[in-house]
Amino acid sequence: MKKVPLQHPQLPRRAAIQVGAVSILGLGMNHLAALQALSGESASRPARAKSVIFIFLSGGLSQHDSFDMKPDAPPEVRGEFQSIPTKTPGFRICEHLPHLAKCSNLWSVCRSLTHPFNEHSQGHHAMLTGRSDMPDGFDPGKPKESDWPSIASLAGSQLSNKGNNLPPAVVLPEKLIHRSGRVIPGQFGGKMGHFYDPFFIEASRFNAKNYGAYPEYLFHHERGREDAAHLSFEAPNLTLPERLANGRLTGRLDLLAHLDAEQAGFERMAETADLDRHRQRAAALLFDPKTRRAFDVHAAPAKDQDRYGRNSFGWSLLMARQLVESGVRLVQVNLGNNEAWDTHQSAFPNLKNFLLPPMDRGVAALLSDLQEKGMLDDTLVVMAGEFGRTPKISAISGARLPGRDHWGAAQTVFLAGGGLQGGRVIGSTDKLGAFPASEPQTPENLAATIYESLGLPRDAKWLDSGDRPHMLYNGRPIPGLV
Repeated sequence: MKKVPLQHPQLPRRAAIQVGAVSILGLGMNHLAALQALSGESASRPARAKSVIFIFLSGGLSQHDSFDMKPDAPPEVRGEFQSIPTKTPGFRICEHLPHLAKCSNLWSVCRSLTHPFNEHSQGHHAMLTGRSDMPDGFDPGKPKESDWPSIASLAGSQLSNKGNNLPPAVVLPEKLIHRSGRVIPGQFGGKMGHFYDPFFIEASRFNAKNYGAYPEYLFHHERGREDAAHLSFEAPNLTLPERLANGRLTGRLDLLAHLDAEQAGFERMAETADLDRHRQRAAALLFDPKTRRAFDVHAAPAKDQDRYGRNSFGWSLLMARQLVESGVRLVQVNLGNNEAWDTHQSAFPNLKNFLLPPMDRGVAALLSDLQEKGMLDDTLVVMAGEFGRTPKISAISGARLPGRDHWGAAQTVFLAGGGLQGGRVIGSTDKLGAFPASEPQTPENLAATIYESLGLPRDAKWLDSGDRPHMLYNGRPIPGLV
């Protein structure tokens, strides 16, 4: 493999000292296995978007109770919610999405995305990697190096950082971990190796007891509203990928105190350290005040926090906007811990009171904020889950109120910005919302939409840990959006 020389921007003495400290503590990485297209004639398409915000609703949003309502279906299918008109003539959505209804001219939906998986881990893997084929040896109970790489890992590895030390791709506010402690597959570098894991911004502590957008929307699927006094949104709180952290650093910014105490030793180290770009990026993340402000939503103007919502959904989306404004190319925003959108029971009160309101408010605020800042055309916003929900309402054993089960055959995907037209409906489902009736799309097509928006070439390839080439694109971008 041809090695590309690394360019090292000059660092101030204190920053160099701190980078040396990063090396001592295990953040250094001297070997860069760069991704490359194997065809020397490949050229990037003109990018429609500078950045992508990929909102992931872990657990699976019900299409019937959001963007693909079936008001003429039998009661056991249509559910309890009514539809309301949007700004787009003839386009109606759930009554509990009033903010998005008012700005439907800014966004479109694809109602016909489909894949064959009704199990959470398989669905996550398919949607987060853009691959409908499960890898050999797939284990729903844990990530493996044989998994397909995530969209965040692939896109981030193919993209430059636009002249700053921020990573090209980050995931926030937490890894996707089930309340049992099971880490969801599909979020990591997989076959490319841990070197290509995305940066995870751990702003929300692991919470195995309850769900939702704390503090005001914290709930339990069976018990309803819960107290959130034990939870806080701790931004910034960075967890660096294995290529930088190697398991030996918590990523918390109180490392500065330790660095100051050890300054003399680090000063000597800085004189001889080989400062590759990954150490510089780690230093920028941990020590540069301007970079740190991009992660700090609590320092944002009060009007912005109020607009997005002072809750974990609103803060996460506000952080995403600040990061793309600072130059991050892809931000994956996980809205919902413990598969919060997995509405098997008490689906209608939980959607109405806890899940739809903060999502509706936060996403609408994100779109209008991007538009007002002149950033919407340069930022593709995508929202999806791992699957949809069953057409027929049912009650699981012991549940007080009914809900809907897992359903990979149909889900609605939300898309906005990035040069795409708003107010469009791509594809349709049958009268029960069970299967695509027109223009079926796949996770591969959704991933291709993201890659093409970012200007990545159709013949781009990535190398696995054994230097075997794989095509980046495994589908065609969803048609009818441009």
